[in-house]
Amino acid sequence: MNELWHLLLVAFCLMLIMEGILPFLYPQRWRKLVVQLAQVSDRHMRLLGLVSMLVGLALLLVVG
Repeated sequence: MNELWHLLLVAFCLMLIMEGILPFLYPQRWRKLVVQLAQVSDRHMRLLGLVSMLVGLALLLVVG
Protein backbone atom coordinates (compact mmCIF):
# COMPACT_ATOMS: atom_id res chain seq x y z
CA MET A 1 0.00 0.00 0.00
CA ASN A 2 2.93 2.34 0.69
CA GLU A 3 4.08 1.97 -2.92
CA LEU A 4 0.61 2.94 -4.18
CA TRP A 5 0.65 6.19 -2.18
CA HIS A 6 4.14 6.93 -3.46
CA LEU A 7 3.03 6.43 -7.08
CA LEU A 8 -0.08 8.56 -6.54
CA LEU A 9 2.05 11.34 -5.06
CA VAL A 10 4.49 11.15 -7.98
CA ALA A 11 1.58 11.28 -10.44
CA PHE A 12 0.10 14.28 -8.63
CA CYS A 13 3.44 16.09 -8.71
CA LEU A 14 3.83 15.42 -12.43
CA MET A 15 0.31 16.69 -13.04
CA LEU A 16 1.14 19.95 -11.23
CA ILE A 17 4.29 20.35 -13.32
CA MET A 18 2.37 19.77 -16.56
CA GLU A 19 -0.41 22.14 -15.50
CA GLY A 20 2.10 24.86 -14.69
CA ILE A 21 4.10 24.83 -17.92
CA LEU A 22 1.72 26.89 -20.07
CA PRO A 23 0.97 29.62 -17.51
CA PHE A 24 4.69 29.91 -16.84
CA LEU A 25 5.72 30.15 -20.50
CA TYR A 26 2.75 32.10 -21.89
CA PRO A 27 0.93 33.96 -19.08
CA GLN A 28 -1.00 36.34 -21.39
CA ARG A 29 -2.20 33.55 -23.68
CA TRP A 30 -3.13 31.45 -20.65
CA ARG A 31 -5.19 34.31 -19.21
CA LYS A 32 -7.04 34.71 -22.53
CA LEU A 33 -7.70 30.96 -22.63
CA VAL A 34 -9.12 31.01 -19.10
CA VAL A 35 -11.47 33.86 -20.08
CA GLN A 36 -12.60 31.87 -23.14
CA LEU A 37 -13.10 28.72 -21.04
CA ALA A 38 -15.31 30.69 -18.63
CA GLN A 39 -17.66 31.31 -21.55
CA VAL A 40 -17.96 27.65 -22.56
CA SER A 41 -21.25 26.00 -21.61
CA ASP A 42 -21.37 23.41 -18.83
CA ARG A 43 -22.41 20.74 -21.32
CA HIS A 44 -19.37 21.30 -23.52
CA MET A 45 -17.07 21.53 -20.50
CA ARG A 46 -18.37 18.19 -19.20
CA LEU A 47 -17.87 16.65 -22.65
CA LEU A 48 -14.31 17.96 -22.74
CA GLY A 49 -13.68 16.54 -19.27
CA LEU A 50 -15.11 13.16 -20.26
CA VAL A 51 -13.00 13.00 -23.42
CA SER A 52 -9.92 13.97 -21.42
CA MET A 53 -10.57 11.23 -18.84
CA LEU A 54 -11.19 8.60 -21.53
CA VAL A 55 -8.00 9.52 -23.40
CA GLY A 56 -6.07 9.39 -20.13
CA LEU A 57 -7.55 6.00 -19.30
CA ALA A 58 -6.75 4.65 -22.77
CA LEU A 59 -3.16 5.89 -22.51
CA LEU A 60 -2.87 4.40 -19.04
CA LEU A 61 -4.03 1.02 -20.36
CA VAL A 62 -1.54 1.17 -23.24
CA VAL A 63 1.38 2.25 -21.06
CA GLY A 64 0.54 0.16 -18.01
